[in-house]
Amino acid sequence: MQKARVVILIVAITAAGTAGYIATTMKPDAPVVEAVAPPPPQIELQDVLVATDGLGVGAEMQNQMRWQPWPVSALADGYIKRSERPQAEEELRGSTVRLQIFPGEPIREAKLIGKGQSFMSAQLPAGMRAVATQIAADTSAGGFILPNDYVDVIMIRQVDGEQKQFATETILSNVRVLAIDQTIQEDETGQKNKLGSTATLELTPQQAEILAVAQQMASRMTLVLRSLQDAQEPTGPGAEYLVNSPGRAGNVKLIKSGTVTEILGRK
Repeated sequence: MQKARVVILIVAITAAGTAGYIATTMKPDAPVVEAVAPPPPQIELQDVLVATDGLGVGAEMQNQMRWQPWPVSALADGYIKRSERPQAEEELRGSTVRLQIFPGEPIREAKLIGKGQSFMSAQLPAGMRAVATQIAADTSAGGFILPNDYVDVIMIRQVDGEQKQFATETILSNVRVLAIDQTIQEDETGQKNKLGSTATLELTPQQAEILAVAQQMASRMTLVLRSLQDAQEPTGPGAEYLVNSPGRAGNVKLIKSGTVTEILGRK
């Protein structure tokens, strides 16, 4: 009995020592630290003047604008900032739109014409002239020629002779249409058609002289609509012989009895 007690005591002391050793040698797990993402940086904003509606060429600017916060990093030259021009809404009211403005687009004064300024003169690039010529639906691609289209100008004139003969020649090529004098007229079916009687073309001073002389010589002037792909080609000088010398420097096409022949011009 005494021996059993001694054995139990020894076992208890051994277990206690083992537990103490384990407790002193084992380290607790390090606490788990959750990574916290830094807050996103604040986007710096600044109020700019934007259009609330779409504005076409020639429209008058009234209340179609408002201030809108805009990222400073996305600001571009020409944007109207509230911090610099707080009275811009009142200042621009009554201006005319020179180039199309889309809804939500920041307004730039480069696209506007100030009060009292001529719309047509503002449309012309430096050194160019605006020249008007008479047209009709049958001489202007059926009435489908519109501003900013590019056209060729063909002169048709009658040639002296016993029989009625006509000569044709392209006197100007790839010139821009600035405006078309359009009116609205109802036909017998009640449909409204836009008809143009005058086209205003963007020409160099020399091209303006060529057109002025051709209008006096021609039986009819015809505008020929060009493709958008062809509009990128450089504008030709035109029939310079009309203003540079009394003789012809080029060839003309002679139409006689449905047959087209080319006649050499005089030098």
